[in-house]
Amino acid sequence: MDCTETRRQLHPYLDQELDRAIAAAVDEHLASCAHCKGIFATQSALRSGLRRHASYHRAPRGLAARIRARTGGERKTRWQWPALGGRWLPIGAAAAAAAVISWTAALQYASVSSSQIATEQVVSAHARSIVTSQLIQVASSDQHTVKPWLSSKLDFSPPVPDLSAAGFPLVGGRMDYLNNRVVAAVVYRYRQHVINLFVCPDRHAKAVAMQGQAKDGYNVLRWTDSGMAFWAISDVNPADLKQFADQYASAQ
Repeated sequence: MDCTETRRQLHPYLDQELDRAIAAAVDEHLASCAHCKGIFATQSALRSGLRRHASYHRAPRGLAARIRARTGGERKTRWQWPALGGRWLPIGAAAAAAAVISWTAALQYASVSSSQIATEQVVSAHARSIVTSQLIQVASSDQHTVKPWLSSKLDFSPPVPDLSAAGFPLVGGRMDYLNNRVVAAVVYRYRQHVINLFVCPDRHAKAVAMQGQAKDGYNVLRWTDSGMAFWAISDVNPADLKQFADQYASAQ
């Protein structure tokens, strides 16, 4: 599947409306095309943001029946405007209400902070890596294998400490896409849980202490240090994720 066809299928892919064969083809293309993966991440974040922040207004009872009644003559003639004298107002009001809802949703999404959007993308990337079985591109518990592989694919060198002694063994890494750029994803485990650690340069940001957030059943920790931004995400409890992040930060 090429880029054009993949982008055409992204909306039904997000809504899980594709059959298995086409969904698998989209998965395969997203795994190999950073640009399409970035478009997917943006659309996924937008979809999540709208669901979270847009106001929902239930249609008045009987509106559907009134619309059907007033458009029932459509079979007889292609164009049949409702009679004047106010009979068109309910339909016009419904259209105006839809426009107001869309405008309100757009304004609310525009007010979402960049950190919230980043969190949405981190959650989407984490879930996508597990659901699509694209968790690891280089599988190794040796930091001297994972770090050089990532460094050769990226324009920066992410820290890849060995945390097995602390109970967080390294299992590999991959490239992913967040905030309109390719990032490193360093993968650790804690018992039966996967921890994705996303790393990318952020040279303009000051050092920021760890900030936690829960989203869609996952816990996320974000911090910046020494010109790098870090996001740790997993379904482990907040205390265990904080312990992992502290161990990682101290071992860099």
